[in-house]
Order: sequence, then structure tokens, then C-alpha cells
Amino acid sequence: MTGAVFNTDVAEQLGQAGSIPVRLRQTALLEVVGVGDPRRATPRADVVLADPEVRAAVDRLGKRIVKQGVDDVLDRCRRGEVDPSHVAQAVIDGLPAYATTLRAVLNATGVVVHTNLGRAPLSAAAVEALRVAAGATDVELDLVSGRRGRRGRATMAALQAAVPDAGGVHVVNNGAAALALVTCVLAAGKNVVIARGELVEIGDGFRIPELLESVGATLREVGTTNRVKLSDYAGAIDAETAFVLKVHPSNFRVEGFTAAVSVQQLSGLPVPVVVDIGSGLLAPHPRLPDEPSAGGVLRAGAGLVTASGDKLLGGPQCGLLLGERELVERLRRHPFARALRVDKLTLAALEATLTGPPTPVAVALASRPDELRKRAERIASELAVYGAVAVDSTAAVGGGGAPGVELASAAVSLPAELHDRLRTGSPAVVGYLHHGRLLLDLIALPPTADDVLIGLVRG
Repeated sequence: MTGAVFNTDVAEQLGQAGSIPVRLRQTALLEVVGVGDPRRATPRADVVLADPEVRAAVDRLGKRIVKQGVDDVLDRCRRGEVDPSHVAQAVIDGLPAYATTLRAVLNATGVVVHTNLGRAPLSAAAVEALRVAAGATDVELDLVSGRRGRRGRATMAALQAAVPDAGGVHVVNNGAAALALVTCVLAAGKNVVIARGELVEIGDGFRIPELLESVGATLREVGTTNRVKLSDYAGAIDAETAFVLKVHPSNFRVEGFTAAVSVQQLSGLPVPVVVDIGSGLLAPHPRLPDEPSAGGVLRAGAGLVTASGDKLLGGPQCGLLLGERELVERLRRHPFARALRVDKLTLAALEATLTGPPTPVAVALASRPDELRKRAERIASELAVYGAVAVDSTAAVGGGGAPGVELASAAVSLPAELHDRLRTGSPAVVGYLHHGRLLLDLIALPPTADDVLIGLVRG
């Protein structure tokens, strides 16, 4: 009996030791002698993995995640931190809800389209569409004829209906990819004319000029940082010019002594005009009067418009291409387009975004400050003991949309000490610190989140 000491008193406690088979007596003695040693009482990993609830977790999360959870709990059990009889439950309690390290976040930052929080949250209709698309679908099959069908045909039809001024439409995997495809197809080995004030950085250190040059274009910069004239564009156009590019300034504004050239003016030049509107606004919005829309830009004479789908449109990450039918078809049929193709999940979510109910982004932009204030006051009254106060606040569109536009909103003001606890909770609550207080802005939070927020603050 390696590692065990035979104790005659213990043997007597077992009762008639001689009548019990030797193997059973040794097992019982080990259990009695090892009562004070958590290492001996710790169950084996295979025993824990055989527990019905743990097996169910393996089916849901995969064996790797669950096995790591089991190993962690067993280590704690050997240190005496977990009761050996509660190991399986401790494993279940410590497992993530989903097989991903991404965590749900309540966006109380006051930024409607927050890039660090995944930009636009999807609508309930888009989420349901993802569930359908997750399995086998007819994404490239005509079920009536039984033959191969046009990929994403319903999504393209929905996008065409949403922007009737576009002769053709196409979708790629993000906004930068849309602009890269246009440049690769139309301007490889040629020149692109662009104003110096529109050579913007689009996030995470990526810059428009580097993107264009990476697919073979040469830039012809015109004007100055703050002023550009139609004659600057006209003077730069020659036989090697592929198109004129106009880029929405996205997350900054140039004010003061400035001058710019409209799309309508540029449309009179002898080359196509490509406009990157960035934010994905398909039609004019009353709360964002200066934000360019795809329909408006096309009516002004643009040949092609590129935009992101996960900003003001409120859909999944994708890049939208809209414009003259012949140009869009050239883009769609180019070999490089295959490398930028979107998957069935994106197609499903985008279609539901375009045809379904208002998106969370649209709801946030339509919210009334007085309604937000009433919500903030109710939440603050429930959390008065924690020092909560309802305050007016100022929100922003975010995601490179409507730079400088301030949206009237309301927030719940709490002691700054709650900042870290809420940010690391489940779900996480991300607000912002202002004058030594934590502000939780409500513009991007649906009313259904109010009681959740109250519960999280209470802990």
C-alpha cells in the first residue's frame, strides 16, 4: 500500500476487517486515512468529464475549452480551494456562456457607432437571419430549377431597391476593400486625382493614399490642405487619369479659410467621379443634414459610390459599391473581386438590415432627448443609494460619420469608483469619466437594457 499507513484502529472501525475482501479493505482504508489530504480526495479528470452536465458543456463549447476548465478546477481542488464533491458544479459555473472570448457589452459611451465595440449592433431581424444562414442554405442554388443561382441575389435586389439611383450594386467584405477594388480595376498603372485635404487616415494607421498605391495606382494630389478648386482638378487630368476620387473627411473637419469642389461640379470633368462617402448613409437623414448619402451623391453625378455597411446603415461589416451599371459589372467580374467576396452570413444580415425594421443605429438617431431624460431619471431614482443622478449629456455618431455633430442625450451619473467594476462585469458596461464622475449615456442603449443596468450597478 504505497503512500498509506495501516492503522489498526481504523481497521477495527471498518468492522470485521477479516471478512471484507483485501482489495475493498485497502480502498476503504485509503479513503479514511486520506480524508485530510485534498490531493487524495480530488477526482480524476475523466470522472469529471463523464458528469452529464459537463458532457453537455462539451457538446456546446467543445472539449478544449471544457477540459481547460476541468484542469483549472482540479488544481484548485488539490489546493483545498474547492470541495471535492462540488468539482463538477465548479467547472460548470466557471465555463463561458459561448465558445468565444468576445464578451457582451452595454454601450453607454454616448457614441452610437463605436468602432472599438464592433460598430453597428445588428437588428433582431439580422440576428435571426444569421441563425438561418448558419446552416445549409440556397445561397448559390435556385431551388425552383435546381440549378446554380446568382450568389446573394436577394441581398443585391434589396440594396438596389434601397438606392434606386444606382444602376448596379455589389458588396465586398469592407469599405476599404470596396475602394481597393475600384482602384485595382479602373486605375492600376494609371493616375487617380484627389484633393490633398482628403488624403485621410481611415483608422488603425491605415491611410487612403497607401491603400490606393498598394493596388497599383499613382496619386495626383491637387489643391492645398484647406482649399481646392475645380481648375486644380481639371489641370491634373490627362490621358493617364483613371478617375477623380472624392473622400468624405470622416472623423475630422476643416474649418475657416476653406474651399471644396462639389460632386456636381466634378461630374462635368471628362473622367468618372468616384466618391467614398464612408459612413454608409443611403438616403438623407434629417438629424445629419451635412452627411453625404449614396442616393444624393449619385444624383449629383458620381459614377461610383463606395461605403461601409456597419456604420450608419446599421448592418454587418461589408463594403457597398453603387453606381453606373457598366462600371459595377466590371468590378463584379474582375478576378480580384473573388478575394473580397462576402460570406452567406453577411449576405443574410445585410438583406435583413435593408428590408427589416429600423436598426438600433436608426432607433438611436431617432431618440428624443426628453425620453432619454425620463429613462435616466428612473434609473437614477432606483440607484439613489449609490449616488446616481440623471444629467443631460452630449452624444456623437461615431464610426467616421457626421464629424462634429452633437446629439442631445441624457446619462446616469455615478461615482467614478464604479467604472472598473462595471467595465469588467457580465455583461460589461462601458461608459466614460467626466469631471470625476462615471457617465452612462443612454442614447445607444435600448430601454430593455435599463433594468439590466440597474441590476449590474447593484451587484
